Amino acid sequence: MLKKTFFQIHWFLGITAGLILSLMGVTGAIYSYEQQILKLINQDSYVIQVQNTPKLTPAEIYQHFNKENAEIKINSITVAKDPTASSTVNIEKEGARRGQNILINPYNAQQLPEIKGQQFFQFIQQLHRNLTVGPVGKQITGACTLILILFVLSGLYLRWPKKHSLKQWLAVKPKLKGRNFLWDLHAVVGTWVVIFYLLLACTGLYWSYDWWRNGMFKVLGVERPQPEMQANQPRPEGRGNNPQNQGEHKEGNGEARSEANRSNREQNTEAQSRRDDSQVNLQTRSGHNDESKKNNRDRKGLNPEQINIALTQAWTGFNSQIGRDYSTLTLNIPKKPNGEMEISFVDAVPQHERARNKATFNYKTSEIKDIEIYEDKKLNEKIMSSMLPVHRGSFFGPVYQFFAMVAALLMPLFFVTGWMLYLKRRKQKKLTLAARNSQTGFIVDPNAKPWLIVYASQTGVSEQLAWSTATSLQEAHQPVTVKSAQQISLQDLQNTDQVLFIASTYGTGEAPDLASGFAKKVLNVSADLNHLNYAVLALGSKEYAETYCSFGHAIDAWLKNNKAHAFFDVIEVDNANKEHIQKWNASLAKATNLDLHHVSIDKTFDQWTLKNRILLNENSLGAPAYSIELVPSHDATWQAGDIAEIQPGNSPGRIHQFMLKHQIIENTKVDSSGIRIKQALLYKDLTSEIEPFANLDHLLEQLVDLPAREYSIASIPSQQVLRLVVRQQSNTLGQLGLGSGWLTQYANLNTTLDLRIRTNESFHLIDDNRPIICIGNGTGIAGLMSILHTRVRQDYSQNWLIFGERQIQHDYFFQETIEAWKNMGMLQRLDLAFSRDQAEKIYVHHKLAENADELKKWIDEGAVIYVCGSINGMATDIDSTLVHILGETTVDQLRQDGRYRRDVY
Repeated sequence: MLKKTFFQIHWFLGITAGLILSLMGVTGAIYSYEQQILKLINQDSYVIQVQNTPKLTPAEIYQHFNKENAEIKINSITVAKDPTASSTVNIEKEGARRGQNILINPYNAQQLPEIKGQQFFQFIQQLHRNLTVGPVGKQITGACTLILILFVLSGLYLRWPKKHSLKQWLAVKPKLKGRNFLWDLHAVVGTWVVIFYLLLACTGLYWSYDWWRNGMFKVLGVERPQPEMQANQPRPEGRGNNPQNQGEHKEGNGEARSEANRSNREQNTEAQSRRDDSQVNLQTRSGHNDESKKNNRDRKGLNPEQINIALTQAWTGFNSQIGRDYSTLTLNIPKKPNGEMEISFVDAVPQHERARNKATFNYKTSEIKDIEIYEDKKLNEKIMSSMLPVHRGSFFGPVYQFFAMVAALLMPLFFVTGWMLYLKRRKQKKLTLAARNSQTGFIVDPNAKPWLIVYASQTGVSEQLAWSTATSLQEAHQPVTVKSAQQISLQDLQNTDQVLFIASTYGTGEAPDLASGFAKKVLNVSADLNHLNYAVLALGSKEYAETYCSFGHAIDAWLKNNKAHAFFDVIEVDNANKEHIQKWNASLAKATNLDLHHVSIDKTFDQWTLKNRILLNENSLGAPAYSIELVPSHDATWQAGDIAEIQPGNSPGRIHQFMLKHQIIENTKVDSSGIRIKQALLYKDLTSEIEPFANLDHLLEQLVDLPAREYSIASIPSQQVLRLVVRQQSNTLGQLGLGSGWLTQYANLNTTLDLRIRTNESFHLIDDNRPIICIGNGTGIAGLMSILHTRVRQDYSQNWLIFGERQIQHDYFFQETIEAWKNMGMLQRLDLAFSRDQAEKIYVHHKLAENADELKKWIDEGAVIYVCGSINGMATDIDSTLVHILGETTVDQLRQDGRYRRDVY
């Protein structure tokens, strides 16, 4: 229930917040390399031709600007040691709170071209932070960032029980198709970027919510600066045109804009946080903004000559005393005549673009008063003073920054794949619902006669074919109604002109459980159906030759006896054979003169690894039974009661005999594929009649694929393994059966097998805490174990297990687990029937009869019966015993109500 809740939240938020997060991811990726991009496209502004003369000192630059235009108020001057790098002057500009940067030639102070691309990156920044719609947009992006954290955590939770190996967690499987591939891509790539997204989200919220910012300071143990602490401190930052300053000043600007509607106190607090977090390189600072203007009157105490002297003495004195190499150095024009100048500089090889050192230099006494070296700070202090580099990834180095950028660019992938998965689910649900209500999106021919499609299904195959046939007819503009056999009455057939029956044969030639009422109430009466045209598609397995497709033939015989008219003879389908299904489609198209599209059953197999097989009944009187454990190479899920379809392969001996018979050399390669003939024959039915063949391709064209084998699943997804219980079957020659031989002997451990999970709704577990009675024998314990595992996980203890085998010493499958459940109180009743442990054989139906009163009591309390195991003997005897104890009417009603469910074979 918790997982379902997380899943619903995950996909709902994904299709709502996903678009905003995609936009934030792409814009964030672009903005993270703003500095590098601007410098790349503005080489004429940042790169200068080296000249023979030394670079101008800050004092000489100041004198030049003062001479050219004495009205200009200079905030700071930045000089780089690189002889090819331009210098920067930050000046006051009305309307620009952080001033304006001017890039100049460091050898002659000539102004360089303005930076191209700044407006673009300002737009990208606003998109990233507030969608360009101010405070409202900021709240939206902040909420979406919180949702991103939920995505990461819920996604991990949804994946966690299913995988445990690195390959399974981290490797995309390109061989998967359709929805499986989309899910795998979504989940695996999502795992790749988990760390990046968590860090991006947690740091991004620093600018979204004050409570989050306060929490970060508290968690990292860094004291958040108070507003009064910076009341009179100068602010050297300027509105940078230099890309090396872009990250710094734009972070400050973004915060300033986003906090514009806050109180003055919040603005001051934010300003101090930005001051500690915005110390970046040593190209120009984003100027004195409001404090510069606030204290502008103090400048009157320093005339140009005094400023020139201060710059000269500070430049000379600081360089002679610092004893530390740097790449850029910024001198901030002093505001007060107190002999102090604020200086910042960046190391020659800084940790990141905002790893800035700060100092106060007394130019009157020519001494460094205070100095703060970035690399000497503790890690937590570095993080809180460099939030933007941490956010964009440069704090951790260029390699991490690149992968963080790639992770951000991948954000739309999850939105797109998530939407595609959602639309596939939604489309399937809508089609199913529409078909059931005869309301599809297809245009219906008003003159067409309605079609009634009736299916009788035990494990879902007939139902799937019914919907596929309905879709094919609807595409031909035919009105269609689809119903299960238990919903059909004789009156329904008397009121329709065209009906298609798609019916499975179950057990020993019986109707599927849910169609048993139809067989008794409809097929046992007579009626005049001369008006009715019909066709029957009968499903079965030739392995049961005596009862092959018998229920479908029974329906056909009843219809003919009641004068209905067949469109064509009964079409038989052996184990969902594709050619047989296409014969049905072709015959229907020919009989109706309709252009009918493809009708099929989706039987795409996935790749699973055979991890383990354990003999469960050593020294047993019966054939060996094995616990088979498989793990998927993709995200796989199933429900208790579902079926695993295995594609078996031929044994080496069988292939060898076939090649000898047809005189095929073992290592010969097939012309069309290049693979060896031995491998090509692995999954082919070698019992077919073979015409003389000219080459191996001609041979392979004559061989159909081996039919799949079905097994009840004994485990649930949270156990991280799909478990089967398989007993070896042998023919009269002592040869192992295809499926049992393949799984228990011929397939090597750690090899890949083809397997698909088919939903088996008729045996699914109820989703409430009503009592259940589980009855089974032999390998039928498999289906019951998945049911009981789920009940134990749900903490539902009203469970009754009746299990039978030969000897308790050798054939008590999963004894430890079952007795542990009994001791824990998760099995209220446990009855065992081991037939060979006493002179008189005792079977599970005997145990049921012995507890007839208890059975009635449980049924009165709403119990649901689950029967799993052999159809011959056990299932038939159980059915007879239930009828004897409860009465036929009650048993039929239990079937109709879904309280008598069987998975028998």
